[in-house]
Amino acid sequence: MSKVEDFLTTEEEQEIVEAIRVAEKNTSGEIRVHLEKTTKLDPFDRALEVFNELKMDETQLKNGVLIYLAVKDKTFVICGDQGINEIVENDFWDSTKDVMVAHFKNGNFKQGLIDGILRAGEELKKHFPWSEDDTNELSNEISKG
Repeated sequence: MSKVEDFLTTEEEQEIVEAIRVAEKNTSGEIRVHLEKTTKLDPFDRALEVFNELKMDETQLKNGVLIYLAVKDKTFVICGDQGINEIVENDFWDSTKDVMVAHFKNGNFKQGLIDGILRAGEELKKHFPWSEDDTNELSNEISKG
């Protein structure tokens, strides 16, 4: 599957957006998903570029998390901002990727993304709990490039 538009159905996209909303409900953290067909850059470098393009580096507590997928390349990266990276266990992002890969290998991309999102949300909730003055700083919609 090489076209980003064909990667997920509209219904699957809405379920992922709902997972982001649920994951962010109890945290000040921000989670985004970005899909694109391919990248000529190293996937991690491209994910960092997208992280900045989406202004995820501008969250107040530096607690944004990006799940970046290059669909045709069959690769993905999870990027956390400085605030969350300084707090989580060293293997947190790798273990989150492992959970997602288990679904991806079976072609269940929607569930892999949802599980990764919810897992990130639980970790964000521990370290960055929601408070009365929190606002949703970034869109929950899936971005595409």
